[in-house]
Amino acid sequence: MCGAMGYLLGMINPAYIFGRLRGFDIRRRGSGNAGATNVALIMGKAMGLLCALLDIFKSFAAYKLARLLFPMISFAGMLAGCACVLGHIFPAWMGFAGGKGLACIAGLVLAYDKKVFFIMLVLEVILALIVQYICVMPLTASMIFPVVYIAQTGDVVGMLMLLALVPVLVYKHLPNLQRIRDGQEARLSWLWNAKAEEKRLRPNFTDAEWAERCRTADQK
Repeated sequence: MCGAMGYLLGMINPAYIFGRLRGFDIRRRGSGNAGATNVALIMGKAMGLLCALLDIFKSFAAYKLARLLFPMISFAGMLAGCACVLGHIFPAWMGFAGGKGLACIAGLVLAYDKKVFFIMLVLEVILALIVQYICVMPLTASMIFPVVYIAQTGDVVGMLMLLALVPVLVYKHLPNLQRIRDGQEARLSWLWNAKAEEKRLRPNFTDAEWAERCRTADQK
């Protein structure tokens, strides 16, 4: 029940829903990802922030509801939270092609412990500013959080659930890592200096590729 509840909550994808309300599939625009970062790229930063908050809330809610409804199961919250992340990444109603899980991971950490969340957030933001790529945040957070969790709780089952998410997140971010290698991944500085970032990226694309990448700019 915990896992099913979490998975169903995870399948509610605001990025996809908002895109459909505007008449397109978000997975066929921008980076092709049904997540908050792509929404910011396609529909503007305000919409991207709203999607991120909704994605955070759904994993937060999954964890808290499971803890409330199944207090006799020590790992109920973690099971529901991890299932929510999987539901976001592999939603059945979207052909198992969802987002990449950054905001959902954040919501799970926040539901577990606010202090741990803010410490990890500060560290992850600093790391992202140093390396200039957002994709490092979910990858490193998914590896650090299980260590923090087992150190604080001793819950081996919950830790194993968290560790099971690591290869999933690495798999989902392989295209990002490949684009970083090829110099085609947008840096974090795009958020405040989009023109300079576009100038940097432009030489790495053919005319056709760049036209496809930019064809939805009027949606912002």
